[in-house]
Amino acid sequence: MTIEERLENMERELGRLKRRNRWVLGAILLIAGGLIVPGFIMTTAYRVLAQSGGTAKEIRARSIVIEDENGKTRVWLSVRKDGPLLALYDENGKQRGVLAVNKDGPLLVLNDEKGKDRALLVASKDSTGLVLSDENGKTRIGLTTSEDGPGLSLSDENGETRAFLMASKDGPRLTLYDENGNRRIGLIALKDGPGLSLYDENGKLRAALGALKDGPGLSLYDENGNSRASLVALKGGADLVLFGPDRKLIWSAIK
Repeated sequence: MTIEERLENMERELGRLKRRNRWVLGAILLIAGGLIVPGFIMTTAYRVLAQSGGTAKEIRARSIVIEDENGKTRVWLSVRKDGPLLALYDENGKQRGVLAVNKDGPLLVLNDEKGKDRALLVASKDSTGLVLSDENGKTRIGLTTSEDGPGLSLSDENGETRAFLMASKDGPRLTLYDENGNRRIGLIALKDGPGLSLYDENGKLRAALGALKDGPGLSLYDENGNSRASLVALKGGADLVLFGPDRKLIWSAIK
């Protein structure tokens, strides 16, 4: 396999891992979205205990509500169809934290004073994820772990991913994106060696530089993604190849 082919394979693998990381973060947000705790009615068991003013060695109920001195709900413990859930509220009745366990695993949600989700932590069977959002509800930081390795995503104020870092089994990878979500720079350090890729505003690969075991190589591409120039420095010499727009060889030099 040539150096150019290896660089192209690296870029395809990087794109696959980035898409997987987006899927994991999306699943975290989807799971958390179902845990916005609505208003509720106190159970019979709780009302009986509150009215009696006594204590009991064992309380059996599907929901338990704890109020403050002003009658505002501060704690709600419930067992729903999906699993147990603990919700905490502030003095203004805003939800500030939720701890739940469902079929996918445990989930922790932290809310700000407006009740908006600011931090989500999920531990599922296949991966673990942490999502941090700003005051506008836009995801700004996403951290995931999966069988491919840990991944870190950084997003701008519009929620667009601008940087993605992953430490896979084959080696670390860093990708930078523009404000439109198009990949512009890719940096990888795999077992065969490091590689650098540059993309245009349409996300098309325009230049790829690699320093692999066989030697360093540089490839240049046109706006259609066709290879136009390739320079490879191998142990036995160097190769320079130029291609026309139809990908036909127009000039080559071997030394």
